[in-house]
Amino acid sequence: MTQIKNETQYKAAQQRIEELLKVVTNETPATDKNFIELELISNLAVDYEEAHYPIKPLSLVEMIELRMYEMGLTRQNLSDMLNLSKSSVSDLLSGKREPTLRTARTIAQKLNIDASVVLGL
Repeated sequence: MTQIKNETQYKAAQQRIEELLKVVTNETPATDKNFIELELISNLAVDYEEAHYPIKPLSLVEMIELRMYEMGLTRQNLSDMLNLSKSSVSDLLSGKREPTLRTARTIAQKLNIDASVVLGL
């Protein structure tokens, strides 16, 4: 099999992957037939998933909200961290306002968000 062509084959591949995961461990040698089969089927499943279930990248607002959740930040905390007014943070999070270059740099540094995401590149 060179590719998974439909949902039925994909589900069968998932089932076989689950079976193989029960017998393949971190100690299983790369030459083991189960290890090889698991790797091959997993690669086919990943290719199918990328084609049929693509994951869109997060928007800047979604990324900021995720970081706020991960860091336990409130809007007030974010306002203080970015040195912005509460209304500016609200506008930023609602998508009504784009960050200035200075704010974008601060977001990238303080929230550890890649600059290309912050700048929309």
